[in-house]
Amino acid sequence: MGESSPEPLDELEETPRPRRVARWHSVRVVCEKNGSPLPSHALRRTGTLPAMRRQSAKGLNDRLDPFGGQNSYLRVPGGHSGRTSPSVASNTSEPESCIDDRYQDDDDVDIDEYDNVTLMYAKHEKIPMKDFGSEIRATMDIDHLLNKAVLLLDLQETSLEEIFAKIIHEMDIQEPEFTSEQVRSVLFTQDAGNQFHILSRTVQSICTTGSIGGSFDYDQTWICALCMLNTVQHRHVAIARLSHPTNLGRTMQDLRFIIIVIAPSRAKGTKTALETTRTFATLFADMEIRQRLVMAQSVEAFRSTLLSAAKELAMDQNQWRERKSSIHLSQAKEQIFGPNAWYPFRGLSEEFKRRLAVYPSDFIDGVTGHRTMQKLFSTVVFLYFACLLPAIAFGVLNDDNTNGSINVRKVIIAQAIGGIFFSLCGGQPMIILLTTVPLAIYIKVIFKISQELGYDFFAMYACVGLFCQLFLVLYSATELCSLMKLATRSAEEMFSLFIAIAFTVESIRAIHNIFLKNYSGCDATNANRDNLTTFNNTSTVLEETGVLCRRDTSILYMLLMFGTLWLGLFLYNFRKTPYLTRSRREWLADYALPASVLIMSFTGSYCFSDIAKDRFKLRGEVPIMQPADIFSLPPSGYFVCLLLGFSLSFLFFMDQNITSAIVNNPQNKLKKGSTQNLDLFVVALLNVFLSVFGLPWMHGALPHSPLHLRALADVEERVSQGHVHEVIMNVRETRLATLIAHVMILFSTYYLIPYPLQLIPTSVLHGLFLYMALTSLSGNEMFERLLLLITEQQAYPPTHYIRKVPQRKVHLFTACQLLQLIILCAFGFSPYPFIEMVFPIVCFFFLPIRHTLIPRLIDYKYLDALDGRH
Repeated sequence: MGESSPEPLDELEETPRPRRVARWHSVRVVCEKNGSPLPSHALRRTGTLPAMRRQSAKGLNDRLDPFGGQNSYLRVPGGHSGRTSPSVASNTSEPESCIDDRYQDDDDVDIDEYDNVTLMYAKHEKIPMKDFGSEIRATMDIDHLLNKAVLLLDLQETSLEEIFAKIIHEMDIQEPEFTSEQVRSVLFTQDAGNQFHILSRTVQSICTTGSIGGSFDYDQTWICALCMLNTVQHRHVAIARLSHPTNLGRTMQDLRFIIIVIAPSRAKGTKTALETTRTFATLFADMEIRQRLVMAQSVEAFRSTLLSAAKELAMDQNQWRERKSSIHLSQAKEQIFGPNAWYPFRGLSEEFKRRLAVYPSDFIDGVTGHRTMQKLFSTVVFLYFACLLPAIAFGVLNDDNTNGSINVRKVIIAQAIGGIFFSLCGGQPMIILLTTVPLAIYIKVIFKISQELGYDFFAMYACVGLFCQLFLVLYSATELCSLMKLATRSAEEMFSLFIAIAFTVESIRAIHNIFLKNYSGCDATNANRDNLTTFNNTSTVLEETGVLCRRDTSILYMLLMFGTLWLGLFLYNFRKTPYLTRSRREWLADYALPASVLIMSFTGSYCFSDIAKDRFKLRGEVPIMQPADIFSLPPSGYFVCLLLGFSLSFLFFMDQNITSAIVNNPQNKLKKGSTQNLDLFVVALLNVFLSVFGLPWMHGALPHSPLHLRALADVEERVSQGHVHEVIMNVRETRLATLIAHVMILFSTYYLIPYPLQLIPTSVLHGLFLYMALTSLSGNEMFERLLLLITEQQAYPPTHYIRKVPQRKVHLFTACQLLQLIILCAFGFSPYPFIEMVFPIVCFFFLPIRHTLIPRLIDYKYLDALDGRH
């Protein structure tokens, strides 16, 4: 009876525990990618920190990662049960208010302790392996850096700080560019006044465990640590092999190899700390290579093992790539030159049947689905302005080139007819038809030849068009479009640059003529006035002076043209600014073209209303829809038309198929298939009508076709290796946007001409040409490589061809492309029309040059990176 009976367990748990005021070291809560940050007050509320204090020293140390010292790195788990373990979730049934009351006094006493609580942010990013076979910098880095790298074998140290102190000390001895303290300060994340260290940036390999849920595990036998210093001018590498596997903490529990990479803060894109680390990490991720490194008995054997491993890896990857390339090339040749190729009308019939099966969905997809109506409306507005304004600009250009035979009204009507016809009958509804600068150049060539030979322009124009469309029908019927499988990016890049140069040349010619007419004429007028002072009729001289001397018109022309260019580019790049909301920035960027034209037209028409301005002429005396008399030509005229039509067919063939290839790129994720032969056939039928009635020709145009596709697409932004790029998720493949926009353009020919469209000055339209020229350079790799010639090497972008191709080979290929572009411009802008007429053939023959002559200068593996297929 004298013994006191034991207290029930519930009563013991309800008994308040004595408060311990034991000093506890700072706790760091790591916010990982798959976890959530846990604030310090949450630790107090859940009883985590007081529970930690109640643990014995031995129990506490069992839960700390062995980073050395009394300072500890603690990863707070997220699902433990038990009231005495340092867990986030507690299984106690005690209400939260009781917990708050229980530890309220404890919080008041030890509030200073929580000032040391720190939040740590950890970010995990997937990076690709280095391709030693194609990335030339990988093998070069191994060869150059290993010769001066610090290699330490069989280190006996067992703590993280001791190991890194040893490695950094050896690097400090060999490299006077930095000190141990500088490296340690950037290599580790640490608190001021504390010796606690965590590696700031590391690279390791992971592998899936094969279990349900996509679990993965770290390869804990090696780790790469990297940092950047402002004081170093070159890269430095150190590799240490521990004497036996050592447990250095989480993700390093079986560590054998440690790699340290130090790089300058300002380095070339292919020589950054991350790129260098990726090179060595690719080698150490191979288990066989690590085993060979473990067996190396000396530093020289260790170095030679890494060098030979890099060469073997490059050889294996090159052999795999060559086999893949040969298979692809053999398949392409089989499709082009095989026994089943060139079957008449087979491609046309197959494409027609495939598109006919999905023809109703081409309209249904334009009105069903999430945000489809919003996308449809914005795309219609975009296409209306994007097609109408260039049509007016090309109308002004053709009007000048043909003395009004093909004027603005004809171009707008042709745009409306062609857009409606192709939206209903074309195979790929994403393609937008336009008349283009190369076509305008060719129309000028036909006009010059007709004037020199004394032929009727419209009769010759119709005959050239009919012969050209006959060749196009033959190309589409015999599946000649499959030849474009041999076309590479270089053909597209050169032709895009040629079009941009053509836009610029026409704008420069226009402003030169304006200054020649209105600015330079003032000197002649002043001279005439001095000579005519003896005449009584001085009013005639003043009237002449008013006609000849209009310097204000020339200056305003230049201001409006370059103002349109500047405003258009500013709005086009507005999405890159931090102003307004993202949706409004996108809206301004999408409508940059019409907004700049409307604003500058208003500025020129109303703000400078007292200054004379050049406006496009309507030329009502020229009939719009009158058939040409093709039988009025002599027999020799038909032969000339046949030659011109054959050359023109190459231009149609190249432009149409390049546009089709870009639109049907697999990255655009179109689901209804490509129809290159059918599209070319429909374009030929359309241009038969346009040729007979003297309307400008049309074919698939850049950049309107890919911009039309993007306007109807759902786009997401992805981040890869620090670079943001857009990925198309889904495209609404509908014909409605093109159809509605061109019906609106057709109405504009009757209700917006002459006013208000004639209020647009020609200077604004030529500014539109410059805008289209500069915006078309975006994403052109040839133009980007040309800029590399005047770019500091440290500022080179880490593009795929910079990583995979030696710099001299990059510049050699760019020089070859530049030479071909100069030849194309020499033919395209020749003052002799009979030379100018063959520039489409010259462009086509760049394809065999690319596959026969260029490979003799540059290896195939480099050409694949520089000029691979879409």
